[in-house]
Amino acid sequence: MIQSYLKIARRNLVKNKAHSLINIVGLSVGMAVSMLIGLWIWDEVSFDKQYKNNGRIAQVWQHLTNNGETQTWGSVPYPLAAELRKYSDFKYVVMAAGMGDHIVALGDKKLNRSGGFIETQGPDMLNLEMLKGSKDGLKDPSSILISEATAKAYFGDTDPMDKTLKIDNQINAMVAGVYANQPRNSSFADMGFIGSWEMYYANTDWVRTAPDKWRPNAFTLYAQLNENADIDAVSLKIRDVKLHHINAALAKKKPALFLFPMSKWHLYADFKDGKNIGGRIQYVWLFGIIGVFVLLLACINFMNLSTARSEKRAREVGIRKAIGSLRSQLIYQFFSESLLCVAIAFTLAILLVQLSLPFFNEVADKQMSILWGSSLFWAISIGFSLITGLIAGSYPAFYLSSFQPVKVLKGSFRVGKLAAIPRKVLVVVQFVVSITLIIGTVVIFKQIEFARNRPIGYDNNNLVSVPIITPDIHNHYDVVKAELLKTGAVTAVAEAGGSPTSSNGSTSGIEWQGKDSNLSVDFQQTAASYDYGKTVGWQFKGGRDFSRAFLTDSVGLVVNESAVQFMGLKNPVGETLKWFGQPYKIIGVINDMIMQSPYGKISPAVFFLNQGVGGAMLLKINPKISANDAIGKIETIFKQYNPAQPFEYRFVDQEYAKKFGNEQRVGKLAAFFASLAIFISCLGLFGMASFMAEQRIKEIGVRKVLGASVFNLWKLLSTDFIVLVGIALMVSVPLGWYLMHNWLQTYEYRSAISVWIFVFTGLGAISITLLTVSYQSVKAALANPIKSLKTE
Repeated sequence: MIQSYLKIARRNLVKNKAHSLINIVGLSVGMAVSMLIGLWIWDEVSFDKQYKNNGRIAQVWQHLTNNGETQTWGSVPYPLAAELRKYSDFKYVVMAAGMGDHIVALGDKKLNRSGGFIETQGPDMLNLEMLKGSKDGLKDPSSILISEATAKAYFGDTDPMDKTLKIDNQINAMVAGVYANQPRNSSFADMGFIGSWEMYYANTDWVRTAPDKWRPNAFTLYAQLNENADIDAVSLKIRDVKLHHINAALAKKKPALFLFPMSKWHLYADFKDGKNIGGRIQYVWLFGIIGVFVLLLACINFMNLSTARSEKRAREVGIRKAIGSLRSQLIYQFFSESLLCVAIAFTLAILLVQLSLPFFNEVADKQMSILWGSSLFWAISIGFSLITGLIAGSYPAFYLSSFQPVKVLKGSFRVGKLAAIPRKVLVVVQFVVSITLIIGTVVIFKQIEFARNRPIGYDNNNLVSVPIITPDIHNHYDVVKAELLKTGAVTAVAEAGGSPTSSNGSTSGIEWQGKDSNLSVDFQQTAASYDYGKTVGWQFKGGRDFSRAFLTDSVGLVVNESAVQFMGLKNPVGETLKWFGQPYKIIGVINDMIMQSPYGKISPAVFFLNQGVGGAMLLKINPKISANDAIGKIETIFKQYNPAQPFEYRFVDQEYAKKFGNEQRVGKLAAFFASLAIFISCLGLFGMASFMAEQRIKEIGVRKVLGASVFNLWKLLSTDFIVLVGIALMVSVPLGWYLMHNWLQTYEYRSAISVWIFVFTGLGAISITLLTVSYQSVKAALANPIKSLKTE
């Protein structure tokens, strides 16, 4: 019986090639989109799941009150680790520091590798898979563990054990072990080496000599709970540990510790006013819903086209019932046709996914692949296909099998006007989904463009940032600067705590006249050399830049506009502030510089002269010289005076553009899915227009004979679809506004949702509809009426 069902199903597919092609292509595209989204969601939700103790590992975070608002920090002071070890709830308490890029050298071979320093229980907590050596190798303060990729980069196929690497041109470290590369979708994916905390402490002067060890929040603290410990209960226990060890000034911040579990690091990392507001999980839900709806659009196409052709199969159903077919057998027949379509569509969808994965990975910044060897993947995919087939074939199966054979065979069966209502409702649903996706995509890109056009407060054109890791450049700063200017490749040079595109730290020690004694503050701070303002192009609202002509500038400050507003200073230039009790005078006020998120509000900031080693050298390239030539001359000088560090540079405008990367990826993916949703909807419209033209062929013939023009006939056939799209617009416009308005509320600096977005979307939807149905409408209108009326 099953073989018979499949044979008849195959014959029907071949007989109605155009109808079958539209169904299969629509379904395959819908399934391919759902698979891509499913792979993306799996990659997101499985983040950090590779670690054996994922459910019991956490970071110690803290809520603090700063500038009148509750902030949440993931960094803590390092003495906290010793205090938490006093609690029996923890199996491991592990301090980490210096996580980021370092120069790792093997003789003359110098490369930038990401890594850091961690206490000896760290490898056990992460359950690192050791390929060579032992995790205990880290107990030797002079040893490091390196990743498989790092070992390959430096030693090739030779044994790296007991070889010596030099870190940041100052720390000699012996390789005591090699661990397996960490998965791409993990928080430690880029960890190329691990040194011991003792190694970091012994070689970092400011940590050893800090007058108040509880003040600098510059370290990451990990903890693994015992199996019987509850994370919420332990969070309450340790809440006030830091508060009990800090001075009165820091106590105003009301620090409250809590454990932030590893399972939430990736998807729930956003906090506002001390409460978790989600994070990337919103995109998981967003794309999950999109995937469901795109697949639903494909199923709607199948149901619409199948039921629309009911009259053509009514006689077949009548004959089958007349000769004894049960309704259940007819239902099985229609389901077999649906499942055969789905099987073909699934095969095609796998091919589409395989072909599109390189593009999708590039846009999504992932390294995903089809899980060919995973039984779970195939179980989900096959089950997913069966459900799709059953959903797509349910309406046709139950609807077509309900026809009464007597009426059908006597010719008295007619599909009334009400029979078309479900099809029209489904078409409206299709376009509601598609138009809402288009509105969302436009709003996302408008928000990105709005933030891009926000004044950044300085000139990042032709501005280059060179990271400084070793002290060599600072020790020869005046000579290096003179040599650079002498080449003509640059017009200004400065040293700073870091790039203008990132925060260089913060301070709570700022006091001013009239400040509320109970107010805790947190000002961004940037150490800068002379000519910093000239190099970055400060925009002064008052006062002046640092100058060598004024010796008092060593205790001078340049502040941003937000700092002036926050302190309530009416005439800020010349005002005296106290910084940890030391008097400083404001010599200049600048426009706000965007150093953090371009979507957030600007924090109060102070800039001061610093004679210590900076984290970056900033260079203004001469616009009269090509960038390549300028970089070549700059590289020569840096290699001469800093041979220990590989020369690397970053154009500041490109670094700033990366701040939009997450939103751009979401926008591109949304545009990609919206385009496919429109494509699937248009496939359905094309099929429906073809059916309606065929159904009304005799009416069109009569109208032509009576003098109707091609335009009148085109208008007749197109009007119904325009009405349906109009109804879809009435639903999708308020729906799109509501969803995107809520999305925009997550940004401090956000664009407005303009009316033109809905006008543009509406006109676009109507234009696409007309283009889709016009081919069939014009084709029917141009047909020879003699052929359609010759049997009358």
